[in-house]
Amino acid sequence: MSWLTQIGTVTLLSLKTIPRRAGSSAVAIVGIAGVVIVFVAVLSMAQGFFNAMHSAGAPDRALVMRTGADDEMTSGLSGPQTDIVKQAPGLFRDGQRAIASAEMFVIIDLPKRSTHTAANVPMRGIEPTTFQVRREAKIVEGRMLTFGTNEVVAGRAAAGQFEGLSVGSVVKAGQFTWTVVGIFESAGSVAETELWCDVRVLQGAYNRGNSYQSVLARLDTPEAYDSFKNWLTSNPQANVSVRREADYYAAQSVTLTRLIRTVGFAIASLMGIGAVFAAILTMYTAVATRSREIATLRAIGFNTFSVLISVLAESLGLAAMGGLLGGALAYLAFNGYQTSTINFQTFSQVAFAFAVTPALLAQGLAYALTMGLIGGLLPAVRAARLPISSALREL
Repeated sequence: MSWLTQIGTVTLLSLKTIPRRAGSSAVAIVGIAGVVIVFVAVLSMAQGFFNAMHSAGAPDRALVMRTGADDEMTSGLSGPQTDIVKQAPGLFRDGQRAIASAEMFVIIDLPKRSTHTAANVPMRGIEPTTFQVRREAKIVEGRMLTFGTNEVVAGRAAAGQFEGLSVGSVVKAGQFTWTVVGIFESAGSVAETELWCDVRVLQGAYNRGNSYQSVLARLDTPEAYDSFKNWLTSNPQANVSVRREADYYAAQSVTLTRLIRTVGFAIASLMGIGAVFAAILTMYTAVATRSREIATLRAIGFNTFSVLISVLAESLGLAAMGGLLGGALAYLAFNGYQTSTINFQTFSQVAFAFAVTPALLAQGLAYALTMGLIGGLLPAVRAARLPISSALREL
C-alpha cells in the first residue's frame, strides 16, 4: 500500500470517528467559533468605518483648505479666497458658474438613540451648487432645504443614529432653531452622518462673518487636478492647500481603522490561546480514545506519518467547522449593523455600517485553521509515537 493511500485511509477513518466524541469535539468547535465571531466582528467594524470614509471621495473632486490645515476643523478661508478658488482652471462649469461649494463645518450636540448621551454631530453649511458637486447625494424623504432660511436636511445615517432628526423635527444649535425638512443619502459615505444647511445662515448663527473652512470643487476630469492645484498653490493671494477628496478622507480613516484592527487582533489572539488549549485537550482525548485503534493500524503496517496526518486532519476538520460556524454567525449578526463612533481627526461622530466581507470571512477561516493546526500538533506527535505493544495489551 502506497504512503498516499495509507494517509487517505487513516485520515478518513479518523474523521468518521468524530461523532463518537461529540461532546469533546463540540467544545473545540464552539471555542473556535467564538474566537472567529469576535475576530470577524471587530474587523468588520474597522472595514465599515473604512468604507464610509473612502466612499466619500470621488476622483473628479478636490478639497481646498487653508495652507497647513490637516482637516476642515482647523482650516479657515475668507470670502475673497473662495472667490479665487472658483476662478481656477480645471473647474467644471455650468455656463459661467463654477461648480464648487464653499462650506463651513461646525459641531453640535445631539443625543444618541441607543444611549441618549450627547454626541458631537457634524453640521455643514453648503451652497446651492452642492448637489451638482456631490452628484451621488439625493433627497430620499421630505424635500431639499430652502436657501436663505434656517432649514436643514439630515443624512440617512445621522437620522438613524441620533434623536430629533426626523422630517419636521426641530434642532437647536448656535443662535438658531433649525427645522429638518428632508433626509438625504450619499452612497453610504461619511456625508450621511452630517446635517446640511445654508452656509450663509450658518455663518450668521455662529458669528463667523464672511468666512468658510473649505471649498469642495468638481473638476472637468480627474486629470484636471494637477492644473487646478498648481494654479491655486502658486497664487500668493490664495494661500491654500489642495488635496484630492479621496486622499483627504483616506487620511481621515487611518488612525481609527488602525486602532480598531490592533485591538481586534489583540482580543482575538488572547481568545485564540484559550481555543488552542481546548483543541489540544480535545485531540488528546481523541488519541487516548483511539489508542488501541492506532496501535492496531501501526501493527498491520501503517506508518507513523499517516497516523500523524490523520490526527492533524481531524483537528483541522473540527477547526474548519468552528470557523465556518463562527463566520456564518458573525455575518448574520453584524453585517449591515448600523453604529457610530468618533473620528479622532475632527472629534465628530461618524455613522457607518459593519461590513462582513468575503475577505474577512476568509481571514476568520484561516485563523480557525491555524488554531486547529497548533492545537492538533502535539496530540498528533503523541499518536505517532504511541508504543504499539503497550496499546495492544489493552485489547
